[in-house]
Amino acid sequence: MRTPQVVQTEGLPDQVTIYEVGPRDGLQNESAIVDVKVKAEFIRRLVDAGLWTVETTSFVHPKWVPQLADATELLEQLDLPDDVRAPVLVPNERGLDRALAAGVREIAIFASATETFAAKNLNSTVDEQFAMFTPTVERALAAGLTVRGYVSMCYGDPWEGDVPIEQVVTVGARLVDLGCHELSLGDTIGVATPGHVTALISAFAKAGVGTDKLAVHFHDTYGQALANTLTALREGVTTVDSSAGGLGGCPYAESATGNLATEDLLWQLNGLGISTGVDLPKLVETSVWMAEQLGKPSPSRVVQALAS
Repeated sequence: MRTPQVVQTEGLPDQVTIYEVGPRDGLQNESAIVDVKVKAEFIRRLVDAGLWTVETTSFVHPKWVPQLADATELLEQLDLPDDVRAPVLVPNERGLDRALAAGVREIAIFASATETFAAKNLNSTVDEQFAMFTPTVERALAAGLTVRGYVSMCYGDPWEGDVPIEQVVTVGARLVDLGCHELSLGDTIGVATPGHVTALISAFAKAGVGTDKLAVHFHDTYGQALANTLTALREGVTTVDSSAGGLGGCPYAESATGNLATEDLLWQLNGLGISTGVDLPKLVETSVWMAEQLGKPSPSRVVQALAS
């Protein structure tokens, strides 16, 4: 299988952590309900390919995300190595109760930077969402869990348009103050550009939230995900969210098309000589297999090129 020629460049990290979101953020946006055994095998294959941080599922009420209604059953079927991070998304204390009962060690919470998306996704306001998050995070931390915070609509909102940078920083900084160990900045509808990425990361730094706390989560709606990721790496970010095969989007934002494909990200990182620990050929095989289960081709350009 072809590999990129390695040409290193200055100003980039030696190593990047890939935070794989395909089993959760990818499959939650599929119209078909994927069998729990297929999901479990998908996760095992991702780990076998070297992805040691895999967001497995979500404890959102099945009414809202029926694709992930089998969260408890899925976790019962997984027997992953102890050093694999397998976070789950929880929306509130009820979700946390289910996560704790399932024995998870890491959770993620999901916040909105805009009022309209907070109303549609959380049935809340930007300010009121923290009343829901606070007891959830406090209980999780008390139980010894680590907590990741997502901020959605960081670069634009399909209903409100442009989102002020200071508005995003205010929401993100509050999540860090609550105790989130990591903050993932989401380009939910894929409208970010490199200059905007630089400005947002710089604004967080001025607010006391350094790149050691930040991760980036780009969608490729306008073909900007890789350019934006490279920009974030130059700014010092070393954790990047991506989805195997380019699965996913957001069920509450119709213009949110696929996530950055992990294979496309890997091709870039491998060519830059940046270590990830991930086996690209194995991952391509996994995404081809998953595409067969879903009955449609992978949108990843690298999967398409290497599997042909």
